[in-house]
Amino acid sequence: MKKIGITGQNGFVGRHLYNTLGLFPGDFERIDFHKEYFVNEGELDDFVLQCDVIIHLAAMNRHEREQFIYETNVGLTKILIDSLERTGSKAHVIFSSSTQEERDNLYAKSKKAGREALANWATENDGKITGLIIPNVFGAFGKPFYNSFISTFCYQLTHGDVPTIVTDGEVKLIYVQELVDIIIDKIKECSNEPEFFINATSTKNVSEVLALLNDFKIKYFDGGEIPLINSSFEHNLFNTFRSYIDYATHYPIKFTQHIDPRGAFVEVIRLGIGGQCSFSTTVSGITRGNHYHTRKIERFAVIKGKALIQLRKIDNDEILDFYVDGIEPAYVDMPIWYTHNIKNIGEEELFTIFWINEAFNPENTDTYFLEI
Repeated sequence: MKKIGITGQNGFVGRHLYNTLGLFPGDFERIDFHKEYFVNEGELDDFVLQCDVIIHLAAMNRHEREQFIYETNVGLTKILIDSLERTGSKAHVIFSSSTQEERDNLYAKSKKAGREALANWATENDGKITGLIIPNVFGAFGKPFYNSFISTFCYQLTHGDVPTIVTDGEVKLIYVQELVDIIIDKIKECSNEPEFFINATSTKNVSEVLALLNDFKIKYFDGGEIPLINSSFEHNLFNTFRSYIDYATHYPIKFTQHIDPRGAFVEVIRLGIGGQCSFSTTVSGITRGNHYHTRKIERFAVIKGKALIQLRKIDNDEILDFYVDGIEPAYVDMPIWYTHNIKNIGEEELFTIFWINEAFNPENTDTYFLEI
């Protein structure tokens, strides 16, 4: 079992990597990192000594003073190298650099300088480094106005703002989970590669991405329709978009009921894609679920009885409670990386319709059990 530490553990990529490593408890042990270690030699040395692999992600992306970005990023790498040398560590260090390395700005220069400094450390100390040169990364839970233009657009569209395009350039992109999978492969390989270029998985114009996000906003956010998804990029972009919705205020969404003397008719879901639709009956007091998905798109629709639907992001203690009553049928959609359940809190049977965008595959379930 390899012991893995991640500087920048609570950042955008770091949090996705940390959570994904947790899906393989037999292969990896996660050594927690706290940013305060950078100003405490003893704690940093203890951290370094525990690690077989250190993924150095801690860095500053944006600041009003470029020189401060450079000094911060180069300084953090130097602090790590000093600790590696003090402890005589032979850890495999994986460093995240950027395809911006050759650009004439201080952020780019800081990433190149950091990668080269670690390569020198590896050469002089019989160490190993993998220097990842990464294209633009997007994905769920990125920080708007900081990590990616996609994060910014998603936040604006789900919070009543209108995105604007400053420069409609072509951008090479990789989804954060695709990047995480590559990092895990490099952890397993444990090879010395001071310069490893990661290929983009898609290339899009900014306007092309915004057009897709606007479509998601109109069809899904405003209308509740699962839009047509034509590629893995669009699937990943849709899950990214969904992660910026304020679930506490957006859900549950009540269905439109068409009532006549025969009873009521309710459209549960309108689809641009296929998937699997099922229903369940649940006796009073019973809870279903307590699991999460990393890619699946899922809807719970309560049509009879009283239910409590709960969501909790797996690395957070906040629980979102949604009380739903079949008298006013409603639905809640499940975001990725949120464990969720549904409990019958009434005295009669609970009737629930479940839709998910892919049929169940026992060999690739994307279903991880975790109590709320």
